[in-house]
Amino acid sequence: MISKADSANLILRLYELRRDPALRDARDWFVTRFHPRSAQEVFSVWMGPNSAQYRMVTTYWDMAASLVNHGAIDPAMFHDANTEHNGVFAKLQPFLTELRRRSGLPDYLANLERLVLAQPDAEGRLDVYRRYLTHKAATTTTLAPMEAQ
Repeated sequence: MISKADSANLILRLYELRRDPALRDARDWFVTRFHPRSAQEVFSVWMGPNSAQYRMVTTYWDMAASLVNHGAIDPAMFHDANTEHNGVFAKLQPFLTELRRRSGLPDYLANLERLVLAQPDAEGRLDVYRRYLTHKAATTTTLAPMEAQ
């Protein structure tokens, strides 16, 4: 069993990684300018000019989820300290089956999916994020590329 102190240290390390300028920019792009309406749009971004930003965000949260799922971080402490993973999952959940089929990766984002859906009232939480994302998409440009640094 992981100690609370070890969980806290890993969560703080994950937070330090989130402060990396490239990841910070990618996260901002993902939240504020990436508003897919179909699996094709997600796949186009995944394989297009914003692939690095897309992959940086999705692999970061899937990696963090794997640490929780494998017992390195206490789940309750992780969820208390983080919420962004819920938004990332809510944005991509409608397209996961098709993304997994197209990519040939049947376990694509499976760690993130498992972690988010294991939360108490997962659907209620996801519904809050879906409403927020719908509002965000209505007030910003869909799939805008990152500006040059």
